[in-house]
Amino acid sequence: MLNYIWLGLLLLAVFIGGAQDRLPAVAEASLKMARDSVMETALPLVGIMALWLGMMRLAERSGLVLLLARALRPLMRWLFPDVPADHPAMGSMLMNFAANMLGLNNASTPLGLRAMKDLETLNPRPGVATDAMCMFLAVNTSSIQLIPATAIAVLAANNAKDPTAIVGTALLSSACGVTAAVLVTKVLARLPLFRLRQEVVAGVPVAAPASKPETPALKEAAGLRPLRWWGWMVLAGYALFCLYVFLRLAFPEMVGAVPGASARAGFIRVVDAVSKLSIPLMLSLFPLYAALRRVKVYEEFVDGATEGFEVAIKIIPYLVAILVAVGMFRAAGGIDLLSQWLGPAMRALRFPPDLLPMVLMRPLSGSGTLGLFTELVRHLGPDNLVTRMAGTIFGSSETTFYVLAVYFGSVAVKRARYAVIAGLTADLVSVIASVIVCRLVLGQ
Repeated sequence: MLNYIWLGLLLLAVFIGGAQDRLPAVAEASLKMARDSVMETALPLVGIMALWLGMMRLAERSGLVLLLARALRPLMRWLFPDVPADHPAMGSMLMNFAANMLGLNNASTPLGLRAMKDLETLNPRPGVATDAMCMFLAVNTSSIQLIPATAIAVLAANNAKDPTAIVGTALLSSACGVTAAVLVTKVLARLPLFRLRQEVVAGVPVAAPASKPETPALKEAAGLRPLRWWGWMVLAGYALFCLYVFLRLAFPEMVGAVPGASARAGFIRVVDAVSKLSIPLMLSLFPLYAALRRVKVYEEFVDGATEGFEVAIKIIPYLVAILVAVGMFRAAGGIDLLSQWLGPAMRALRFPPDLLPMVLMRPLSGSGTLGLFTELVRHLGPDNLVTRMAGTIFGSSETTFYVLAVYFGSVAVKRARYAVIAGLTADLVSVIASVIVCRLVLGQ
C-alpha cells in the first residue's frame, strides 16, 4: 500500500506542478524536506528518545510496566491476542497510549518506538507488519485525547472566550475514531487479501518466535524484593507533595498561594495543571520507584538511553522518503487542487469547505495542519463554529503517514499491509464525528 501511495504522491507532484508551472517549487521542496527530515526531525529526536527510553528502562526494571500491563490485561488481550499477556510490548504500548491521551507528544513517540521494537521480537516475518503492529498503529493514530493542548493553546493565544470548549468534542470525536480503528483493523485482519500465509521452509511451517515474557528486565522486576514500610511512606509523601503542587496550580485559593489566580476559569486551571505536572511527574516517579526497589537508577537509565541514538538514525531513510513525497505534493498545489475539486461535493453534504485544506493536510503533515488551523482561527475568529470544528479535528486525529513512516521505519517494516487503510479510516471517522459533534454540542 505504501509503495503505491509514495509513488502516486511523487508522480502527481510532478504532473500537477508541471501543469501549474510550479516545478521549481517542487524541486526546492524536495531538497528542503530531505534536509528538514534529518536536521529538524530525526536529529532533535535523538535527545528526546534517549531521555524517554532511559526512563522506560527504569520503569521496566522496577516493575512499573509489568504492573500496568497486568492491571489492563483483559482489554489488551482482546486488542492484541497475539501478544503474550506479560510481554514487555504490552507495557510499552500502554505507556504510549497514556502519553497520547495526555497530549505528551514528546513522550509518546519514543514510547511508541519502544513498543514497536518490542512487537518486532514477536514478528516471524521481518519487514512485514504483524496484526499486532497494525492494531497498535491504528489505535495510535486515533488515540483518545483527554487534553488537546496544542489546539487549546492556539485558541487561547487568539483570545478565544472559551478555549477549552473543544475538550469534550475532541474526546467524543477521538473516541469514535478509536472505535472505528479497532473495528476496521479486526475486520481487515480476517480478509483473505490481507491475511498472511504461513511460510514453509523445508516442508516445515514457520511459526512465530517463541514468546519469552521472562526477559532480563521482567526477570529482574519479578525478583526484586517488595517495598518496605518506609518505601511506602516515601511514596505517600511524594504523592502528597504532587497533590499539593496540583492544588497550588489548579485551586490556589485552597492553599493560600498565587493570589488572584482564582479569577481564571476552574476547568482551564485544571487542564493547565495537568499539562504542567504530567512530564515532571513521570520523570521523577520512575527513578524514585526504581530506587526504592533497589535498582541502580543511573546505570539503567544510561543503558536505556543508548538505544535512542540507534533508533533515531534508523528511521532517517523512512522519514526522508515520506516527507519528501508529501512536501513535493504540497508544493505542487495538490492540496489546493483537491480542495477545489471536492468543494462542491462537501457543500452538498453540509461539510464546511473552509475545513477541507486542513482535513486533507492532517494525515500528511502536523506542522502544515497547525499552520492551516492557525490561519483559520485568525480568518474566522477563535469562537466561530467552524474554527472549533477545526480545533476538534486537530485534537482528535493524527499525522497518519508520518506515524507510519517513523514507527515502521524504526523496525525496518516495508510492507504495511492494512495499516494505512485502518489509519485513514480512523481519520475520516474522526473528521466526520468532529463536525457532527460540534454542530450538536457547540452549534448554539
